Amino acid sequence: MAAIQSLFGLRALGVWGLAAALAGCASTGTGASTAAAADRDYLVYVGTNVGGEQAATIYLYRLHSTTGELTPVSVQRGGAQPSYLTMDAARRHLYAVSETGTFHGQANSGGVSAFAVNPTSGALTLLDQQPSLGASPCYISLDHTGKNALVANYAGGSVSLLPLRPDGQLAPPAATDQHQPPLGPHKNQDHAHAHCFITAPDNRYAFAVDLGTDKVYGYQLDATGGQLRPLPGPAFVAQPGAGPRHLTFHPEGHWAYLENELNSTVTALAYDAQAGTFREIQTLSTLPAGFTGENSGADVHVSPDGRFLYTSNRGDNSLAVFSIAPADGRLSLVQHVSTQGQTPRNFALDPSGRLLLVANQNSDNIFTYRVNKQSGKLTPTEQSVSLPSPMFVEIVPDFTR
Repeated sequence: MAAIQSLFGLRALGVWGLAAALAGCASTGTGASTAAAADRDYLVYVGTNVGGEQAATIYLYRLHSTTGELTPVSVQRGGAQPSYLTMDAARRHLYAVSETGTFHGQANSGGVSAFAVNPTSGALTLLDQQPSLGASPCYISLDHTGKNALVANYAGGSVSLLPLRPDGQLAPPAATDQHQPPLGPHKNQDHAHAHCFITAPDNRYAFAVDLGTDKVYGYQLDATGGQLRPLPGPAFVAQPGAGPRHLTFHPEGHWAYLENELNSTVTALAYDAQAGTFREIQTLSTLPAGFTGENSGADVHVSPDGRFLYTSNRGDNSLAVFSIAPADGRLSLVQHVSTQGQTPRNFALDPSGRLLLVANQNSDNIFTYRVNKQSGKLTPTEQSVSLPSPMFVEIVPDFTR
């Protein structure tokens, strides 16, 4: 499989636009400087919701750390509908789910792909693929040892653990768990819908968020043996009909935040690291006061310094900004800002916490925002790019310079 389709070919010109192609891929960063992350440029990998196995589906950009400008680098075949990506800590391998219902002829399964990352160009070369053993996988993460990939299968209502071989390739799923009723009362809770799968900061437990059952499931994680052992009860039970979607930990590890899709709220949680359970501290709406239209919550992230929380709204098409109280993890609303597009499925902060990129799935664009480190507020940079159905953005330091 070819690693890259040429940026200057006719197809690339159609995707990037003539002006972006002429801009080239010249670095405006600090080269070999050892300055802080805020002074470095970044690479941005974008997963999309388009194409089949032979289509160009993963896009690579360079992000200017000062201006927020996104410069196209490459576009390549990344498998069908690579809607969620993750990269290992060494930046040698990237992993993607294919959010499909059939994988290589196997019904009721999506796929998981492993790619080698070229250290000079950032380009991807496919290593191998494995079934996820559940339909429509929508989330992938790596445990903190880098030995296992954790996958949430949305339509399948299940989770899978795939061990990683030393060369970065995927082994077949070694552990799976099918979530069971009872279901929530919302019309979209027709069956279990696993939507997120992450590990605790100390890697002792893994947590799966299920929109259909209003639960966060906990598992003892055996990272060396590649096994999951379900805890006897849920790690957390959300409000009926909340439809929990994504979970993220605070950098200090004793709080976590749960984005609830169906009732557009975010829940601050106290984390018990010994028991592997959560306790609700507070639940707030992610919507502006007075909003009455249709909306679903999507993504949630804590700033690298732990001072602010960001969530995205699909319908209101906004980002909500909250401050985090250092004493107890409680949230206070700071700002709502337009995403300048439709259906912000995913967004990401750069490692310095100074820039934020939001992917608007239904308006086919990504916009860049500057983050005020003191207030947490977002200001558009007027920098954007267009591409088909962006679903996920992965921002990493530019290791090619």
